[in-house]
Amino acid sequence: MLDSSQIRMQRAAGRAEVAIAAKGGRNALCRLHQSGSAKAFLPKVHAPVPEVVFLNTSGGVTGGDRIGYRLEVGAGAQVIATTQTAERAYQSSADVGEVTVELSVGAGGTLEWLPQETILFDRSAMTRRTTVDLAADARFLMLETVVLGRTAMGEVIEDLSFFDLRHIRREGRPVLVEPVQIDAAALGMRNHPAVFGGAVVLASLIYVGEGAEDMLGRIGPLPESAEVAIAASAWEGKCVLRFLASDAWPLRRALADVLNRIRGRALPRVWQM
Repeated sequence: MLDSSQIRMQRAAGRAEVAIAAKGGRNALCRLHQSGSAKAFLPKVHAPVPEVVFLNTSGGVTGGDRIGYRLEVGAGAQVIATTQTAERAYQSSADVGEVTVELSVGAGGTLEWLPQETILFDRSAMTRRTTVDLAADARFLMLETVVLGRTAMGEVIEDLSFFDLRHIRREGRPVLVEPVQIDAAALGMRNHPAVFGGAVVLASLIYVGEGAEDMLGRIGPLPESAEVAIAASAWEGKCVLRFLASDAWPLRRALADVLNRIRGRALPRVWQM
């Protein structure tokens, strides 16, 4: 009989790649690759601004999983990209699940990367690396939201390992490098104002491009409330907003409010607001 140390658990692996270019006055699909549990759908590929929807069909990430997404936006093209549902990091018995996101935007191109939430379960172990390469005059809007358990289910997260690295480069030079690490030590200080301040949901909304320094003026009053705290700053070609909330739903409403002001159009349909 095999003992537990000899049992090899099944792991998920997949990669989805999409490339879109501006051709003849419209945005056209140039390449689509899918393998394993990573998929990419284009429900509005013929719209003026196409949508790309990524999906991990394994239902979540656990130790040993390897998922990769890549999106290339050609010169002058415009693309909106999101995920079909929230990503979930489940309890891991061993090893770490890895997610890589590679994004590039050519000269005069625009990309809105608006994935839905990442939900971290107790004792999960996950790393995510998001790398963004921008041309000199490219425009890029990015959202990342992390949820510490499902409060509606009464879940309390005591221990996990989550490392999230966001690396944005313009013409090969770093514009914004953000390492985020959440572990048992951070969770033990969750009520400290310098950590989570009691929040269980945190989000970063980042814009890099022309007019970034004036973005806050265009957004206007931030939709803060007793449930959602927001801080913002804009400097050197980028605008960054941070959100902390006691629950995912009021945060999603606040994010939708700010995104609608920035974008001037409806959110991707899969958001189901």
